[in-house]
Amino acid sequence: METWDGETSRRDRDDFHVLHKVPSGDTPYVRAKHAQLVEKDPEAAIVWFWKAINAGDRVDSALKDMAVVMKQVDRTEEAIEAIKSFRGRCSKQSQESLDNVLIDLYKKCGKEDEQIELLKRKLRMIYQGEIFNGRPTKTARSHGKKFQVSVKQETSRLLGNLGWAYMHKSNYRAAEVVYKKAQMINPDSHKACNLALCLIKQGRHDESRSVLDDVLQGRLPGSDDPKPRKRAEELLLEVGSLTRSRDEYSDTLSHGMDEDFFRGIQRLLDEWAPQRSKRLPVFEEISSFQDQLTW
Repeated sequence: METWDGETSRRDRDDFHVLHKVPSGDTPYVRAKHAQLVEKDPEAAIVWFWKAINAGDRVDSALKDMAVVMKQVDRTEEAIEAIKSFRGRCSKQSQESLDNVLIDLYKKCGKEDEQIELLKRKLRMIYQGEIFNGRPTKTARSHGKKFQVSVKQETSRLLGNLGWAYMHKSNYRAAEVVYKKAQMINPDSHKACNLALCLIKQGRHDESRSVLDDVLQGRLPGSDDPKPRKRAEELLLEVGSLTRSRDEYSDTLSHGMDEDFFRGIQRLLDEWAPQRSKRLPVFEEISSFQDQLTW
């Protein structure tokens, strides 16, 4: 079938945008995405993202995308400052995703204190009913695929990130508490391995073996994933090679949980955990830390 050149050209352009997943047009944001995804030129993309922000062109997306590209080229500190400086121009709906980008940026550049504070704030928003703009789920994207995330899943994810931040501060006791709470809400093998590491660092080898055995015996979601299985096997070997007693490990509780925060997470556990789980000994163990922990 014969077509006009203009129609063919338009169709080719549409196919190009679909193939490369870039928007159509000639605005600063479009040029930034073209530089990022088609030309593979991150520095040029950053320049165009800046122009988009200053021009008010899709500021929500431009700021988030620019921060992600900056992270890729090791300009993490600049990305943090950019989000702090310009997030006020962004919509209320975009603030949550900007927080998630900030958490990743803090993690990459080793700003554990800032990461912990932001994670605590987001967790407080959950038990105050302010997360996901008041909706029970949100749409997330990973590797080009969309999926739904529940408040319960988000809580467990944030607690897992919080545990990781405490681990990097060598505060293994606080990390243990947080990981146990995350596992009560939405257990998985990756967080189980991190919990086992916290126990190993405190010299509690029998407890760590029990946690790792849950992974290797397929008792947890994700146990069929080769990555956590391999890590569990490696940690078991580490436990077997350790001869130091628990007294050789130092652990401080300089970072803990304030009572309001603790009660908020406990309310979520009471709501989500099966009735019989509420009576597990681990609840008593965690509760015993409450008076010691101060966030």
